[in-house]
Amino acid sequence: MRWKITLRFVTTIIFVVIIVTIINIVAIMGIFINNTIHTKNTNPILKDIEPENFVRNFNKYILSNGQNIFVNNAGKKALNYENTWIQILDEDGKEVYAYKKPKNVPLKYTPFQIIHGYKYRGVLGNMSTIFIGEKYVKNKQYSYIIGFPMQKIERQVLVFNIDKTRDFMKNTIIIVLLIDSIIALFFAYLFSRKLTKPIGNIINGVVKLGNGDYNVYYTPKGVYSEIYHNINNLSDILKSNTKERMKLDKMREEWIVNISHDIKTPLASIKGYAEILSNDDYEFSKEEIKSYANIIHKKSDYIKELVDDLNLATKLKNKASILRKKETNLVRLTRETIIDILNDSKFSNSNINFISKENIILKKVDNILLKRAISNLLYNALIHNNSSVNIEVEIIKQDNKVHIFIKDNGKGIKPEELKYIFDRYYRGTNTSGNHKGSGLGMAITREIIKAHGGDIKINSILRKGTEIEIILP
Repeated sequence: MRWKITLRFVTTIIFVVIIVTIINIVAIMGIFINNTIHTKNTNPILKDIEPENFVRNFNKYILSNGQNIFVNNAGKKALNYENTWIQILDEDGKEVYAYKKPKNVPLKYTPFQIIHGYKYRGVLGNMSTIFIGEKYVKNKQYSYIIGFPMQKIERQVLVFNIDKTRDFMKNTIIIVLLIDSIIALFFAYLFSRKLTKPIGNIINGVVKLGNGDYNVYYTPKGVYSEIYHNINNLSDILKSNTKERMKLDKMREEWIVNISHDIKTPLASIKGYAEILSNDDYEFSKEEIKSYANIIHKKSDYIKELVDDLNLATKLKNKASILRKKETNLVRLTRETIIDILNDSKFSNSNINFISKENIILKKVDNILLKRAISNLLYNALIHNNSSVNIEVEIIKQDNKVHIFIKDNGKGIKPEELKYIFDRYYRGTNTSGNHKGSGLGMAITREIIKAHGGDIKINSILRKGTEIEIILP
């Protein structure tokens, strides 16, 4: 994988270098040819005027009075302004008129001298760059030479063989591209190693995580430090999730064993008493039949309670909309919940103290489910502690929220158990052996409070007691 990334990167770099090189060569040659085949204008006065156009259009200033040919005042003014000179020749190359002509300029020219003077600078005995034009006057052809100072106007002539130039350009481009490609390949390889090595490490790390190997850690550094940091975080999260899943699986297995045992025990009783009642060899008294039926009824209710708890926990966990809210006085609801527990013969002698500074605190809640949550917490405080435990229930309204505190001075909960107290499949070690619950009570309580948009908190100190806070918005 790493070599594929490196190869793609190097190939991209080479293509970029080749394209840029071709563009540069074409641009440089175009500029060079353009500069060499055109006259170089260095005069700031003539920066907007092409000398060839100036000379070509100058014939309008050349006039004749019938016998002589001359330049009119407008032409002279243009010549003065451009700091140039002019020489007019007849058909034989003899001078017939001159204006501001340098002293060493010939009076007569051969065709070769004119061509040579136009092509090369300084051949007419002066340091001028000349341009040639023509003028027809009364069917006679006149030629005129206009000279520009060489320090202001310079002509460069490019003479080349097209075939040789084409071959030279082709060979030059091939050599340049070859050299640039080798250089690009070398530096691209060096650079790509630094760039693709961490990418390869990242890919390998992701592959390991995908295969379930979460022992992946990188030292965050360089441009990929943030990615390394995120991979490390992902590895830690996956490891943590795996440990939690293993714990949950273990607790689920224990819960299933407990539920199976809790169901098997009453089922065995139901089956046993049913077999006894179905025995025709023995005549039962009404008292015996009533006693056996009462046992079967209680055991059936217990199984139904287990199934109902499981069904309710599943619905709450899956966010099923089961709440039936109505405006309720939470003070009254809490007081009635405590009274119901104290009316139970098992807990009639329990010490439960209820405190509320207000008689009415109204909130929209599901009466049945909220009462179930408070009952679960109170029953836990009673079941998991000695009969002498003191329980205090206090309800407070603060900042438009209702706080219900349930405090006891009992055994407390071990720190290692406290973080699992609301898990669906967890039963604490200090659960009484006589208590046969589904292990869903605390999980159901938390889900009920959360379904109301509230929160539940628990603090406990071993051998000092436990405090639980219900917060309802």
